[in-house]
Amino acid sequence: MTLKKLALVAATAAALATGPAYAGKSDDSLVVAWGATGALENVDNYFNSARVGIWFSRMVWDQLVYRDPATFEYKPLLATSWEQTSPTSWRFKLREGVKFHNGEPFDADDVVYTLNWISKPENGVKVQTNVNWIDKAEKVDQYTVDVHMKKPFPQAFEFLSGPITIYPNEYYAKVGPEGMHKAPVGTGPMKVVSVKTAEEYVFARNDDYTWGSPKGKAQTKKIVVREIADVQTQVAELLAGGIDWTADISVDHVEQIGGVPGFKALQSGTMRTGYIGLDAAGKGNFEPTKNLKVRQAMAMAIDRESLVKNLIKGDARVIHTPCYPTQFGCDQNAAVKWEFNPEKAKQLLAEAGYPNGFEIDFYTYRPADWAEAVMGDLAKVGIKAKLTRLPYFALRDKQRNEGTTPMFLMDWGSFSMNDASAITSHFFKKGADDFAMDDEVAAWLETADTSTDPAVRKENYAKAIKKITEQVYWIPMFNHVRNYAFAEALDFTAYEDEIPRLWQYGWK
Repeated sequence: MTLKKLALVAATAAALATGPAYAGKSDDSLVVAWGATGALENVDNYFNSARVGIWFSRMVWDQLVYRDPATFEYKPLLATSWEQTSPTSWRFKLREGVKFHNGEPFDADDVVYTLNWISKPENGVKVQTNVNWIDKAEKVDQYTVDVHMKKPFPQAFEFLSGPITIYPNEYYAKVGPEGMHKAPVGTGPMKVVSVKTAEEYVFARNDDYTWGSPKGKAQTKKIVVREIADVQTQVAELLAGGIDWTADISVDHVEQIGGVPGFKALQSGTMRTGYIGLDAAGKGNFEPTKNLKVRQAMAMAIDRESLVKNLIKGDARVIHTPCYPTQFGCDQNAAVKWEFNPEKAKQLLAEAGYPNGFEIDFYTYRPADWAEAVMGDLAKVGIKAKLTRLPYFALRDKQRNEGTTPMFLMDWGSFSMNDASAITSHFFKKGADDFAMDDEVAAWLETADTSTDPAVRKENYAKAIKKITEQVYWIPMFNHVRNYAFAEALDFTAYEDEIPRLWQYGWK
């Protein structure tokens, strides 16, 4: 037994013997852990694409618009009202009396500066699809802003209520992304006290957050985030009173923690969609994945139902679309569903010229047992997959810079946006993450992304979904669950959009 497992066993025994010890309850603070999927490379909201970066940003910064996590309804946040003044323009009335954490008053200058800065490609925002629809922002008066889009963009509010946060213009112009990483400043419910990259982030309650934000005032006076890469260490820390909450645990840990008094664990379904990507475009010059019958065979060789039932568990279910079912435009009836049929898979491989199968490099950053289950299914039809596990950012950079990943098990949380453009369009409009490079699909998605007619949008997303699934550019796998573990005395709510509102969790 490893030292980590021994520590976990000891922590479990101690918790059972003496009762729960909580890290933050005694001084009205909350101590959480994250980091199992990789360290947060930069806390500046526009220079990271990590899920935990979104969690960080929601505490520190606000958006113009708030999307209710339970109803998906848009509500006023930094903007109090809005109206569409043309097919490509919105006018926002801004909230008065709001201050940034450094004392800068919030007004139109901050909104104009932020939107104009992030929309310039030369400034290098990490996820360009989040910002490249913005043409410019113009100040009308101190508390009124016009936002102009390059073309009609019906999903604008998903971005304005999600990844687009508002920065203090004077501060950001002075310190830039590097300074914002070292000392973040926003208007949100938590102030950043300190940043130790890949180690620890300390937040204090913003006591000036009293202007009626729908996000609500922080329920604890302090939040400490510890980056702990090893999940067993996280669980041992939870049971020993070193942390109060984590979202990184495995299915086995859920079952273990559920039996310890004073702690709770749950598996909550999320919008995050897992998929196996295949290099259909031949970026890496790997012949088998360029062959449609091979891709079809691979789709039919994998028993996704078994994987979900035995490994993912919780609220997970098999997904047949390159998007999450609740997202606008994600037409379930448009998808070609490839059911598990290994005998048919063998036949297709033979027809494709691979009667004895072939070898393929397989990449993921997700748990090895997920990939191994897929590899076991593929081996039964003659496909021998060689697994390489890399940290998320290393794998992403390898894909974008080299294109030498013929097969990869990945996933996408859509930045928690409830629109197919946030996932399908990201991966199939000939961008850096597109391994299909299909002109027809890209054209349909462009029409769907820019039409103001909901019927036209749905029609074109459906066409794209049909071809993506028909051609097996992806093998959609399942929606992910978040496995949470936390102190039973903590008032915690899990949301489908996979964003824990850490500031909302207080002690009972």
